[in-house]
Amino acid sequence: MDYRQEFVEVDGARIGLQVYPEPDGVPDAPVVLIVPAMGVRARYYRPFAAALRDAGLAVAVADLRGTGESTPTPSRGCRYGYAELVDDIGAVLAALKPLRDGRRTILLGHSLGGQASVLHLALREGHDVDGLALVAVGLPWWRRYPGLRGYGVLPYTQGIAAVSRLLGVWPGWGFGGRQARGVIRDWAHTARTGRFPRLDGVDTEAAVRRIRTPVLAVSVDHDQYTPHATLDHLCAKLVAAPVAREHYTEAQSGARMDHFTWVRAGAPLARRVARFAVGR
Repeated sequence: MDYRQEFVEVDGARIGLQVYPEPDGVPDAPVVLIVPAMGVRARYYRPFAAALRDAGLAVAVADLRGTGESTPTPSRGCRYGYAELVDDIGAVLAALKPLRDGRRTILLGHSLGGQASVLHLALREGHDVDGLALVAVGLPWWRRYPGLRGYGVLPYTQGIAAVSRLLGVWPGWGFGGRQARGVIRDWAHTARTGRFPRLDGVDTEAAVRRIRTPVLAVSVDHDQYTPHATLDHLCAKLVAAPVAREHYTEAQSGARMDHFTWVRAGAPLARRVARFAVGR
């Protein structure tokens, strides 16, 4: 399915935005903005975007800063972190305002994109987002991994952070693609502490507790990076929001799945997101 490539300028960065054709026969369809995982290009979500469109939703996908069509390319000179990713979401939503006017708007975050989406709702109290869908998202706190695995997650995540500090950038060696050290710093903080980092002096943990936007939180089978307990840990912070907590299984999808490949087997999940969008 073809999409229209657009760009949004944000403080010297350029965010790539892919806007898909409107669904057939669905006037004023709810709009879903997909915010991707770390290092995953927006175009990877084409199968899921098609499934969402087939389910009656208008779809756009934004490349994270520094990934895909978005700039800047992460380098030693890049200092951006979670705060800038949150700002980028706000800028993309503003650019989509002509499309969204008079319609429901759903943010759908995958992995890091889900964390950034949560923080957008927490830090932008005047937002006009009607619902948040989290798929294969979690705070990767090492204590929430099963068995002895957490004792490997802690040194692994903090080792990546140490390399990014030393080199001034994360080169993407086997994980996450090339990333600015600020993004890795903030991500490693969540893995070490189980808490969101303070951003621009703001207590984000307190802000997250004030979110009232309805949430659909979906873990997936065989998620090697954010197993269901890490999503449970995140959902426990959403004390003021109505949360529908679900699990998407291989039996439902009819295909093998993990943290990434659910995107290619997402038709039943897309229909669930559509019901959530209409219900909001």
